[in-house]
Amino acid sequence: MKKLLLTFVISFVTICASAANYVYCELVGTGKLFSNKVNVQVDYGQETSFWKGIDYIKDENGNKRQFNSMVDAMNFFGKQGWEFVQAYVVTTQSQNVYHWLMKKAVTEEELNKAVKPEQSANTTTPNNANNKDVPEALRKYMH
Repeated sequence: MKKLLLTFVISFVTICASAANYVYCELVGTGKLFSNKVNVQVDYGQETSFWKGIDYIKDENGNKRQFNSMVDAMNFFGKQGWEFVQAYVVTTQSQNVYHWLMKKAVTEEELNKAVKPEQSANTTTPNNANNKDVPEALRKYMH
């Protein structure tokens, strides 16, 4: 009985000690007209405007980055440590829009830098092209 209780306590402590903090993002992919390529937007939870929307992922030259498929985009993010959580498809006006939720384990310090509850409504919309308006903790995940 004592061995069973000791095993339970050790297991409980191990589980509690290994609890991770995560940041999440959503990849939103839309197909290009007359092409097999996919344009992917990334939603890190940043404030957006109805008129501007969410920026597409940009390459090093500031051009819209195109992926061969959503799996190609997931592999791109996977190389940076992001993990797949869930996916679903929404069809609007006979076009499929792919939504893939991703997560990445971060330290407590990185999480506190990324998630600032005191942010005001006057913050600017982050731009994936230069990443200067994105919280420091998320900036390295946007490459």
